[in-house]
Amino acid sequence: MSFEAAVHASALKICRSSLEMCAAAGSGHPTSAMSISHLTTVLMFHTMRWSTDYPDYPTSDRLVLSEGHAVPAVYAACAELSVAFGKDPKARRKLRPDELKNLRSLGSELEGHPNPMEGFPFFDAATGSLGQGLSVAAGLGDAARLDTLDKRVYCIIGDGEAREGQVAEAIDYIIDRKLRNVLPIFNCNEYGQADRVSNQQSADVLAAKLNAAGFEARIVDGHNPTAIKAAFDAFIEGSGGKPLAVIAKTVKGWGAPSLQGAGWHGKPPTGEQLKRALTELESKRVELTSALVSSDQFMIQPPAEAKARDFTSPDLPSLSVVMRKWDMESLLQSGSMATRRAYGLALRALGQINDRVTVLDADVSNSTFAEFFKKDPALAARFFECKIAEQNMVSVAVGQAAAGKIPFVSTFAKFLTRAYDQIEMAIYSGANIKLIGSHCGITLAADGPSQMSLPDVAWFRSFTTMKDHRGNPGCYVLQPADAYAAYALTGVMAEYEGACYMRTMRPDTEFIYNDETVFNLGGFEVLNEGRDVVIAAAGYMVHEANKVVEMLDKAGVSAGLVDLYSLPFDTDAFLDMVQQHSGNVLTVEDNFGGGLGSAVADALLESGDGFKLKQMHVKRIPKSAKTPDELLKYCGISADDVKKGVMEMLGV
Repeated sequence: MSFEAAVHASALKICRSSLEMCAAAGSGHPTSAMSISHLTTVLMFHTMRWSTDYPDYPTSDRLVLSEGHAVPAVYAACAELSVAFGKDPKARRKLRPDELKNLRSLGSELEGHPNPMEGFPFFDAATGSLGQGLSVAAGLGDAARLDTLDKRVYCIIGDGEAREGQVAEAIDYIIDRKLRNVLPIFNCNEYGQADRVSNQQSADVLAAKLNAAGFEARIVDGHNPTAIKAAFDAFIEGSGGKPLAVIAKTVKGWGAPSLQGAGWHGKPPTGEQLKRALTELESKRVELTSALVSSDQFMIQPPAEAKARDFTSPDLPSLSVVMRKWDMESLLQSGSMATRRAYGLALRALGQINDRVTVLDADVSNSTFAEFFKKDPALAARFFECKIAEQNMVSVAVGQAAAGKIPFVSTFAKFLTRAYDQIEMAIYSGANIKLIGSHCGITLAADGPSQMSLPDVAWFRSFTTMKDHRGNPGCYVLQPADAYAAYALTGVMAEYEGACYMRTMRPDTEFIYNDETVFNLGGFEVLNEGRDVVIAAAGYMVHEANKVVEMLDKAGVSAGLVDLYSLPFDTDAFLDMVQQHSGNVLTVEDNFGGGLGSAVADALLESGDGFKLKQMHVKRIPKSAKTPDELLKYCGISADDVKKGVMEMLGV
């Protein structure tokens, strides 16, 4: 078999299909796809061990296309190989070349950028928001190592996106973790969207950076089949002492000179331009495939047989049981504990009963209390120290989730804001990740606003207003008020298939609940019933609101108190509660607006009934203070402020 000629032949088919499908779609990035045509061919037709009938088979080698806009190349290869696709795993069909014309159509599984949840299981995560793919690949590599699978993970990264800081974070992480099963492949076609890439992203400079980081960087001609194969073979053999990275020098619009250079990014040729490009590809085919004979064909190596796994796990033991077991009886008897500590205890207990649970932290595990998991010798291998690199951490968790893990990602809630894009892409990917933001709200006090999370509830709450691909809320937002709630909700998150965000607090708070209290996603707890007004709060503000109820009682006002620990919540049950309290609701939260209060406002508005609502939240930039009480007063949401708000609302 003439390997060179066979690769060229398939690469040219990929180029032709990429041009035609993008022309039919009226949009897309065919020239980027053409630049990875040979890399894609060698990987998918020769190097990777995988099944075209079961492209998401657990033991298969994986390809992460960080350069998501180049996806027409992969679609074209999948059509050539008749790869199975479709949303229903039990009713998948073979991709046919004629279906490529449906690229970017509303009813098609062929998204403009990769997304497994839309019915293309060859991919593990949604990509296209540049810079995230290598982190996802690292997470897949982590999971393969945990499961002792001989799985290799390939990741194609554009040279332009290599400037993203997350790529540097992922490079550091791969070196730290000594992940020899992940191969970064940099596609250096020298052009971004508007112009040439910076010299800092040139092949030689990228190689120098990678070598300095600890990789062995190998520069190859990205359109030379033999050179590509040799580089991939070196990765498979793993004979060197360092992880390998491949830097492929490619041509954007390879095979069609009329499409090369600036001006063709995201611009498919049509009409005479398309005819000219296809003619140029035909000339290239004649030039490069003369040695090809009809008997030449590739043989894809199958993946190893996957072992059956039992994904059931015992019930989470109660908080009291584990605290007594771990000699924490005195703390239990104290009657108060920080929710962040309870989260750490739940992590450790979960880890001992469920081997799918992994924990990722960003150099703050002694503050988030994820260290309880980390310091347990039986669990330490499933703890991943990501250092101060939150974007990489979230995307690594996406990769781990794609491989069947249940990753818990913890850091200060404020620092998660750095990874909002990565979290959004995780939700689009259908990733089963659990995000925990510690040290939330203004009760952090002394550290000041640079360490406080204040817009986080509003941002995460926006995902509660939409449905994910499974028909569930895009993300649940959880704000436990005490240790029992935090412990139980951590267990609930582990059982749920989908994204969750839980806020935990720095200060100790008194116990409100006990082991018998049942917490559910979408639930709430009625802590006091009254007649005149319902106060709805969550997290720390439940304790402050409890003081208000007593103060109002002395003033002759009968107030109910609801712990709205979950967003979204059961709106019908909540509205019934409000009706029993004269239709008056006051919400109070220790963050900026757009969160809990807005969720209540939406529920009241949609009901069409007559209700009265007052929202209280942080309405100024906070500052450092020595105690939470000082800062609550400074921001106008202390117990006295809330009492005053209720009295004004009722006209008393």
